[in-house]
Amino acid sequence: MRRIDLSAATWRKSSYSNSDGGECVEVSDDFADTVPVRDSKHPHGPVLVFPAGGWSSFVAAVRDGGLSV
Repeated sequence: MRRIDLSAATWRKSSYSNSDGGECVEVSDDFADTVPVRDSKHPHGPVLVFPAGGWSSFVAAVRDGGLSV
């Protein structure tokens, strides 16, 4: 398993997040092949890392109503 240095990663909240800060995920667009995802309430907690293609497919399925969140 390859480790990714996330110390300089730039994080952004999901566009579906609301302004009160609850129930948010953050993603980093700093990596070409992978998409790190974390819970915004626990920025120093665990990070899930997905292949970029798999993440794009997941987001498209949620956007198109193929998955309920």
